[in-house]
Amino acid sequence: MKIRHAIREDLPELAEVERQGFPPAEAAGESVLAGRLAAYPDHFWLLEDDGRVLGFIDGMTTDEPSLTDAMYEDAALHKESGAWQMIFGVVVRPECRRRGYASALMEQVIADTRAQRRRGLVLTCKEELIGFYQRFGFIARGVSASLHGGAVWYEMHLTLTDE
Repeated sequence: MKIRHAIREDLPELAEVERQGFPPAEAAGESVLAGRLAAYPDHFWLLEDDGRVLGFIDGMTTDEPSLTDAMYEDAALHKESGAWQMIFGVVVRPECRRRGYASALMEQVIADTRAQRRRGLVLTCKEELIGFYQRFGFIARGVSASLHGGAVWYEMHLTLTDE
């Protein structure tokens, strides 16, 4: 198994993993994923085994300290020099869950974000996942203003530097 950044040829598998991992109202469609992949491929971390994508994390970078719904749809909002690494999705194929794959991906994203000297990472999650992200040092900031997919989301921050 290895973690690597995505390439355009990964799009069909990314879309399939996304469809399997999120309810339809929350999952990014193939066209949205294609736009993200074109704008910031180095912000897609894939875990693969024998050429099969088992899971991935994706998200843009920005100077905005909160994740907004507009960011999910508009890849043009990405700013490569941005202070904050947003995380849009942490997704693993259902049959591959509970094996530490999401944790391995998260550890890689955090390490890369730290190496890039960004201020930190921001994500939103459902209440039942707050504890998972707290294990990595994320702090819950309360209910997010996000209306994405009609769910209630909690904003989580992991600050890496004070700058």
